[in-house]
Amino acid sequence: MEDIDAIAALQDPVRRRLYEYVAGQGREVGRNEAAEATGVARTLAAHHLDKLAAAGLLESGSRRLTGRSGPGAGRPAKVYTRSRAERSVSLPARDYRTAAELLAEAAEEAGLDDGLCAAARRRGEALRGSAEPCDDLDAARELLAARGYEPHIEAAEDAEALVLRMRNCPFHAVAERFPPLVCGMNLALLEGLIGADGAVRARMDARPGECCVIIEPSKNNID
Repeated sequence: MEDIDAIAALQDPVRRRLYEYVAGQGREVGRNEAAEATGVARTLAAHHLDKLAAAGLLESGSRRLTGRSGPGAGRPAKVYTRSRAERSVSLPARDYRTAAELLAEAAEEAGLDDGLCAAARRRGEALRGSAEPCDDLDAARELLAARGYEPHIEAAEDAEALVLRMRNCPFHAVAERFPPLVCGMNLALLEGLIGADGAVRARMDARPGECCVIIEPSKNNID
């Protein structure tokens, strides 16, 4: 019932907009910023943000948003980030996670990594269907957003190009227990989904709290 109550907290449209905004930033968000971004009064935003935190959908803390410390730096402000806890509801109850973990454990013990990746790549290609491979990062972002990866474009570490990073891994719970197996599967799935011969490619580039795969321009498309 706890998960049902938490998800029910999103029924209010203002509360849902605030949650989606905070979740989409990938960083701490203050009350003023959330209120301005969603077009509501600060007091109303504060009320709903605290409700979301009480429901376990957001985590709250405090810090000085000015970046300064000491006298004159101002009082710490309340900030919010998306909770790391997962919420799901199934009626009647289902336990697909246990099944996925058992299958992953068996595949890892049997050394079926290559077979799993081949199957994942075929599934990605089947999901893409007759569509052409992604021709740029924007096309890949639209495709992956529809599959829950929460992609965002940012500068590469060398600042010479842009890359597509994903704040959410749809396989996070199983990937935590079997990272090489599941991350390899995820990479193969995305390779099939975006197309191996297009203008962008998928590769491993793990970063804490995000999907282990990034999408970047193919080598022959980098000046």
